[in-house]
Amino acid sequence: MNQPLAYVHPGAKIAKNVVIEPFTTIHNNVKIGEGTWIGSNVTIMEGARIGKNCNIFPGAVISAIPQDLKYNDEDTTVEIGDNVTIRECVTINRGTSDKMKTVIGNNCLIMAYSHIAHDCIVGNYCIFSNNTTLAGHVNIGDNVVLAGMVAVHQFASVGNHAFVTGGSLVRKDVPPYVKAAREPLSYVGINSVGLRRRGFSSEKIREIQDIYRILYQKNYNNTQASEIIEAEMEATPERDEILQFIKNSHRGIMKGYFKSN
Repeated sequence: MNQPLAYVHPGAKIAKNVVIEPFTTIHNNVKIGEGTWIGSNVTIMEGARIGKNCNIFPGAVISAIPQDLKYNDEDTTVEIGDNVTIRECVTINRGTSDKMKTVIGNNCLIMAYSHIAHDCIVGNYCIFSNNTTLAGHVNIGDNVVLAGMVAVHQFASVGNHAFVTGGSLVRKDVPPYVKAAREPLSYVGINSVGLRRRGFSSEKIREIQDIYRILYQKNYNNTQASEIIEAEMEATPERDEILQFIKNSHRGIMKGYFKSN
């Protein structure tokens, strides 16, 4: 249902049961899935691919060109999954020649004034609180929670099930399953509350805790800790995921927290 005061380009492909409120502008080369609601004063620009049953609140701008001086008018996209809520004044830029797309997974909540830059890849079931900012080329896993005013450095990664506290500056990679806090950003434990909410057993949580005790609390460097974890801990999907994340980290993982004397 398109309000007469909304503008929808004839080249946009809008599925049935999509509601577009007044004063919204939808450009050419846009696709919007069934059941999506788009509030007033939203701008959806070329290259947007929006899934089913999404809610996009007033003031959001989706698929504007990257804020990157290297961008050379490549034909790139923003791909947003199903059941995603994008709150007021969120900005999501489309990709560059690096990945050619910016991706938001399914069932995410992106709260007001957040910014997701070009070539970011965001997993499923993520929650970004108000004013969260992702620089370009950031990778965010599944079930990640970034609290208010978190800023993530370009090319950084945050692993599955991680929680980053409000106001944090993420300059290094954040491994899976952990809580990250303080300045500079540091390991402060595993995300046990989030893991329990998602059905992880007490035994599995203890296993993850034991892995991170070796990594962060035994004074080993990352290579030594990884070798010990691989040799002494039973092979499980979680253990292997943590080891692979450390191995693949380009920026290096965040440090542990040590009190000063």
